[in-house]
Amino acid sequence: MLFNSVAFLIFLPVVVLLYYLLPQKFCWVLLLAASYVFYGSWKIEFLCLIIFSTIVDFYVGKLMHRATEKWRRNALLAVSLTANLGLLFVFKYLVLFLPPMDPMIANIYTVDHPFLGFIVQGIYFTIPVGISFYTFQTLSYTIDIYHRRIEPETHIGHFALFVTFFPQLVAGPIERFSRLMPQLKEKHQATYRQFQKAFRLMLYGFFIKMCIADNLSPLVDMVYDNPALFNGWSTWFGTFGFGLQIYTDFAGYSLIAQGAALCLGINLIDNFKTPYFSTSIGEFWNRWHISLSNWFRDYLYIPLGGNKVSLLRWSVNILAVFIISGFWHGANYTFLIWGAIHGLLYLVERGINARKRLPQTRLVRFIGGILIFASVNLAWLFFRIDTLTDVPNHVSQLFHSTGATVLELTWPLVAMLGVFLVFELLLYNNRIDRLLDKFNLPLRWTIYALFVWCITAWAGVTNHPFIYFQF
Repeated sequence: MLFNSVAFLIFLPVVVLLYYLLPQKFCWVLLLAASYVFYGSWKIEFLCLIIFSTIVDFYVGKLMHRATEKWRRNALLAVSLTANLGLLFVFKYLVLFLPPMDPMIANIYTVDHPFLGFIVQGIYFTIPVGISFYTFQTLSYTIDIYHRRIEPETHIGHFALFVTFFPQLVAGPIERFSRLMPQLKEKHQATYRQFQKAFRLMLYGFFIKMCIADNLSPLVDMVYDNPALFNGWSTWFGTFGFGLQIYTDFAGYSLIAQGAALCLGINLIDNFKTPYFSTSIGEFWNRWHISLSNWFRDYLYIPLGGNKVSLLRWSVNILAVFIISGFWHGANYTFLIWGAIHGLLYLVERGINARKRLPQTRLVRFIGGILIFASVNLAWLFFRIDTLTDVPNHVSQLFHSTGATVLELTWPLVAMLGVFLVFELLLYNNRIDRLLDKFNLPLRWTIYALFVWCITAWAGVTNHPFIYFQF
C-alpha cells in the first residue's frame, strides 16, 4: 500500500479512529493487524518472512537473556544473525551467484509448484519490500540484548508490532527497541497539537514526493536511458536531477511516515536534515538516512574498533563500513563502488583536516558545500546506473556531449523547485512542523493552501513507487 494512494488515505484515518476508540489493551492488536494488512497488500506471501524473523528473534532474545554461559549467548546470537542475514542473502544477494532465469520459466514454476515459484520469484524478480529495513531493526534488538543494553520483550504480540509497525515498516526510519517499544505500549491521547504537527509533516512529505520527485523521475529516466541523445546541459540536469529525486523521494517518505506515526502518538526519529547543505562528507552522513548511518556506526563501526585502533586499521574499517553500506542497498557492483567512493572521500577529507585544519569562514564553508554537493551527486551515477559498462558512456556525455535534444522543463516544475529550495534553506537545522510555528496564522494557511494546490494540480502524472522500496 503506497502512502500516496487513495487506499492509504482511507486506511490511515480508519486505523487512527479505531485506535482512539478502543481500550488500551486492544490497541496493539489493532496496530499489528493494520501493519500486516499494510504489508500484505503488496505481496501477502512475503508476510511469512516477517513472521519468521519475528518468531526467531523473540525466542532468541528470551533465551539469550537467561543464558549465563558465554558460548550459549554466542550461539544464540549466531542463530539470529544466520536467520536474518540468511533471509537477506537468499532473497537479495543469491541472484549474484546463480545463472540467469527466464521469466517465463519462473511463471511456470509459480503455476505448477506454488512454493517453489514463490522462492524463484523472490530470488530473481521481486525483492521482498522492506526486507533490509526490518531485518536491521530486528537484528539491533538481539544484538542489544546480547550486550545487555535492554531487557527482552515478554509478549510476542508486542514484539511483532515493534517489527512491523506500518508507518516505518518498509522504508524506515530504522528504530531501536528501547525507543519505539515503550511508545507502542502507551495509551496516547489525541490532541489538536499532535494532529497539527502530523498534518504539517505529511503535507510537506507529499509535496516533495509527488511534486518534486515524481516530476523529476521521467526527466531523469530519459537522460539515464539514452544520455547520448541529449545536449550537455540536459545531461548534467538529468544527472544532478537524480540526486534531487532520490532525496525528495526518500525524505518525503520519511516525513509521511513520521506524520502517520504521530497521528497515533508515536514519535519516529528524523531521518533527513537538509543533507545537501553539508560542507563535509562526515556532515552529509550525519544528515542523510540518519537511522541507517547510526545503525552502521553502532553495530559495525564501533565493534570493529571505532577510532580506538591504529590509523591503518581505522582507515580499513571506515572503507569497509562504507562499502558494506553500499552493498546493503542492492546486489550490484555499482552499489559497492558508490559506497567505496564515499569511503575514500571521507578518508581524504579526514586526512586533509588532520594535516591542516581550514578556518571555518563563510567562504570556506560555501566552497566546501559546493564541492560536497558536486561529489555526492556525481557519485549517484553509480547508484542509478544498472551496469558498470554504462558509466563511461554517461560520463563522456557529461563532458563531451554529442546529442542535441534539450530537456523540456515545464514552468510548474521550475516554480515548485523554487518553492522547495526556499523551504530547504529555511529548514536548515529545523523541521517543517517547528518552522511553521514561527509564521503567523494567515501565512501558515497560505503555505498549506500552496502545498495542497501543488499536490492536486501539478503532482507527477505517474504514481511512482518510492525508490527505497527496492532495498
